[in-house]
Amino acid sequence: MSLAHQVLAVNDDLPIRTDKPVHSGKVRSVYWLSAEDSKRLIAQKGYDVAPDAPLAIMVISDRISAFDCIWTGEGGVRGVPGKGAALNAISNHWFRLFKSQGLADSHILDIPHPFVWVVQKARPVMVEAICRQYITGSMWRAYSKGERDFCGILLPDGLVRDQKLPELLMTPSTKGILRGIPGVPEADDVNITRKNLEDNTAAFGFKNSADIGVYETLLRQGFGVISDALKRIDQIFVDTKFEFGYVKDSKGNEKLIYMDEVGTPDSSRIWDAKEYAKGKILENSKEGFRQFLLNHFPDPDIMLNKDRMKEREALARDNELPMQALMDVSTTYTDIAEKVTGQPIVLSDNPKAEIVQVLNDKFGLIV
Repeated sequence: MSLAHQVLAVNDDLPIRTDKPVHSGKVRSVYWLSAEDSKRLIAQKGYDVAPDAPLAIMVISDRISAFDCIWTGEGGVRGVPGKGAALNAISNHWFRLFKSQGLADSHILDIPHPFVWVVQKARPVMVEAICRQYITGSMWRAYSKGERDFCGILLPDGLVRDQKLPELLMTPSTKGILRGIPGVPEADDVNITRKNLEDNTAAFGFKNSADIGVYETLLRQGFGVISDALKRIDQIFVDTKFEFGYVKDSKGNEKLIYMDEVGTPDSSRIWDAKEYAKGKILENSKEGFRQFLLNHFPDPDIMLNKDRMKEREALARDNELPMQALMDVSTTYTDIAEKVTGQPIVLSDNPKAEIVQVLNDKFGLIV
């Protein structure tokens, strides 16, 4: 079996029964089930959701996204071997840990295959909930140019790159383009303040102003649980992004839950603690791949300048990356997944065929 076949690059063409268009994001594709199939599975599997809750099959891919573009490798390899399975394994591990420690639930109801989640539909909070323990990346770039106000939080002078911050910072940004909110530009990923949230609670998708405090608590708790666990395997949880949404349980109670993925190398920075103690940064996250791209092409400004997005898209479309670059990412992702979960990440010989079989045999969802 060739490496190109082991990589699941296209994940929106599976014969899963659905009566809606397949939604395909940068990495995951979502197949919304019919009302009949949703009701059937809720009854058969005993999921703790409202009887009429819409369910979906969420299939991860091995695609690699960075700087808002999808990148490919030589020889027709259109993703990173093992990446999808590693991301799901890490998220699944953290969600189980959250549940065992009494934190909020997630949108995941079932995990029939390493690439697949059965999820319930949530009403999303339109906030990218970002937490930072160290000053690095985009925050350092802005700080080094003199910026001191980050989402309404004033940082002191004299900080140095990659140092631990005086306290855990919450620096939220918009999720998608929100229109008509005073003081918030109509663009994706715009930094916002707590006051923005308080003044426009409903526009950001919060049920009430008290839930702003709930989301901050869940963000802080989730960060703490992952940070403590990573510390035990000599890793540093540098920063991360969480997403939240509302669902109803089987009794009709509405609750705020964790959505999407958590604590993965895609959504977080993770550093090796022993190397950090020596004054070196060893990335165990996608940041290493971002740095590769900045060094690989002669003009790094194309990656960093949003006004040059068309040039960036052309670079990604027209340049196959060296296979070694993708294999380096594969090693980073599978190594950190195995450290976190204590389990090996095994590459599927034919992930699509496996997914189809399990969804047919155990869920009756294949057409």
